[in-house]
Amino acid sequence: MLADANFETPVAGKQRLRSGERRAAILRTAVELFAQRGFRGTTTRELASAVGVSEPVLYQHFATKRELYTAIVDHMVAEASKTFDLSVRKVDDEQDDVGLLQSLGEMILGWYLDDPAQIRLLLFSGLEGHELAELWHERATTQFKAFVASYMERRIKDGAFRGFDPQTLAFAFVGPIAHYGLVSTVFRCPLPDRPRNEIVREFVDLFLNGIRPRAEGDL
Repeated sequence: MLADANFETPVAGKQRLRSGERRAAILRTAVELFAQRGFRGTTTRELASAVGVSEPVLYQHFATKRELYTAIVDHMVAEASKTFDLSVRKVDDEQDDVGLLQSLGEMILGWYLDDPAQIRLLLFSGLEGHELAELWHERATTQFKAFVASYMERRIKDGAFRGFDPQTLAFAFVGPIAHYGLVSTVFRCPLPDRPRNEIVREFVDLFLNGIRPRAEGDL
């Protein structure tokens, strides 16, 4: 194990980076490689080579693979949390169903379309039974779904939504938008050449018109 230092000896032709910058570069490269080849198809030697460091330097930053996986999840959660906070902050009225769902829908779709590597990474982790999938589920997925379900439950109590199961409503809202993004990211099916906000607006309209109380006499 090499001693920690502010600067690392670079591979020939590589620019010298500070320790923090090198750590960030390792994380970015790890996400890219895992997203392309999966976890089983990527070795630490390949990762170190792609970053431009030796394996000992790689282990200097991440002593174990679990440390690397945890750091990746922490980074992804931090980025997702920033986007989530901005989306929720756009809506001042907690009863503005259209505004909140529009913001959340654009956030979901953007997450799929703006950084496909993260989606592929999570898919590989799930298909390969990798521990990263469990880490992500614990730190991100469950909390996001809990927020959406909690909002649904509150609006049901307000009489604004019909009395479905809040968890089911959360899936009913998130699922179609996530699938829309997944089809483009993984299967590379071309999406309609329309602004994202218009696409999400239609999903929100379809969702709300399906769960709002029906007028007397409506089927």
